[in-house]
Amino acid sequence: MTDLPATEPTPVDRPHYRAPGLFTRAVFNRLVAALTRAGVSVLGSRVLEVRGRTSGQPRRTPVNLLALDGREYLVSPRGHTQWVRNARAAGGELDLLLGRRRAHYRATELADEEKVPVLRAYLRRWKAEVGVFFGGVGPDSSDEELAAIAHRHPAFVLERIPA
Repeated sequence: MTDLPATEPTPVDRPHYRAPGLFTRAVFNRLVAALTRAGVSVLGSRVLEVRGRTSGQPRRTPVNLLALDGREYLVSPRGHTQWVRNARAAGGELDLLLGRRRAHYRATELADEEKVPVLRAYLRRWKAEVGVFFGGVGPDSSDEELAAIAHRHPAFVLERIPA
């Protein structure tokens, strides 16, 4: 076996992440999080709380909870975000908050080939809000088009853990 020189990962190999803009960070996410903390779900919004992988402190961010065929899912439209990395590091243990209600979950990451129906349903529900992050792929795109972008968008199936 020959030692090959280390190379930079290709764009396909690099984890995809699209940082939120100033308006999203300073206004939109804060507004949705405030409404959700007050107990008002905006189209299925929740506040996700997960232990930070470095600090160990709880980290919160607004997310869209997708209900599909009797199961619940989280999808990261912006790619491999901080909440995704924290959820992985926490072994999938996370909480979803709506007002004073807290639900504890175990999140299991889906393989890319399992994501197509979940991404389609997610885009059907929230394309107006998050469609820009999916590179022109939408709910009416073919299975092949959705499968081609699946690696960019982590998705988790949730299992509720009784309190």
